[in-house]
Amino acid sequence: MLATSVATMALVDEFDLSEPLREGVMPGVDAMLRALDAEPGLSPEGRAAAIGLFRDNLRRLAAIDGDRHRHPEIAEVVIDRPVFILGLPRCGTSLLHALIGADPGVRTPMSWEVANPSPPPEAATFANDPRAQAFDDYVAATFVGKWADMLKAHPIGAWIPQECGMILETSFQSLNPLTMFRIPDYYPWYLEQDSRFAYTVHKMFLQHLAWRNPRDRWVLKVQEHANHLPSLFAIYPDAMLVQPHRDPVTVQASICRLFEVLRSVAIPDQDRAALGQELLHLWHDGQVRMMAYRKAHPYKPVYDMRYKDLVADPVRAVQDVYAFADIPFTPETERGVRGWLADNPAGKHGKHVYALSDYGLTEDDVRAVYGDYIDAYREYI
Repeated sequence: MLATSVATMALVDEFDLSEPLREGVMPGVDAMLRALDAEPGLSPEGRAAAIGLFRDNLRRLAAIDGDRHRHPEIAEVVIDRPVFILGLPRCGTSLLHALIGADPGVRTPMSWEVANPSPPPEAATFANDPRAQAFDDYVAATFVGKWADMLKAHPIGAWIPQECGMILETSFQSLNPLTMFRIPDYYPWYLEQDSRFAYTVHKMFLQHLAWRNPRDRWVLKVQEHANHLPSLFAIYPDAMLVQPHRDPVTVQASICRLFEVLRSVAIPDQDRAALGQELLHLWHDGQVRMMAYRKAHPYKPVYDMRYKDLVADPVRAVQDVYAFADIPFTPETERGVRGWLADNPAGKHGKHVYALSDYGLTEDDVRAVYGDYIDAYREYI
């Protein structure tokens, strides 16, 4: 094992973290910094952006840590039967999460509160918290020019539910940095980790956000949960999983285009064929792990659903998820879902254009890699 670098210790020591958190993040910070140093294609702007992201993650973790010390009762908040949406990217997970996030009776993490969690949000002021407007102002100023393509691929806004990736980032055991920076040396390290620390931090975040603004149930989502289900269930033993499915051939080009846009600042000269090969395997690795876990633990509650059904009848799809998870589907739920659909028509920010051939891939390439997944879930694809 490599000794922790001086740069890692200096970066972490900029923030006032309790000793367990400091020790917990140190290996991941070190792995990410070493991976950055090994990547020749990273621009100076890209490296600066990466270090800025690391500092922001440490800032957010230190903030919830400080609040927790001032208010130790936060640690007593119960997270009951959280529902995790996971599956391949571009198979409706964000849509489903957003629809459920429009239900006033269910708690999803809003983008603004994950970005700026301290002080803990309060129910009485939640709808008018100035941090929400500050987040939208940031989005309006940032996602312009070539970054505007990001909005075509993935909606961003204060009141859009945030993926768990931004929470897991603060543990420094997350795939999220790979979306913005090509740091392949970090990925093998990530796969090898026992991620119970990451999910301990994740639970800290949920308790923090729910302390003064609770609901009966949480609904969460990010694809990378598939990589570490043993750790997820170690921290959330009563968790429930929802997995939408879609033909991998259909989603692969969209995944590549999304990553190309996200990395465009950090890596100005991207090799599209190399990107295609990287992402062809990245998300499949998670599905391999998930399929193995499900086979070994057939009693775990998992609801498989079709992307096609979600698109054809979103209201019914949410009803089916609620029936599985034992969440009441109320008139307020239906109004929220239908209201979100009316406010967010498909293509609201413009059409996202892409093709497999742009990334040196063919349908046969995708089917060759995803053959095991296709065989396992053919009835849902």
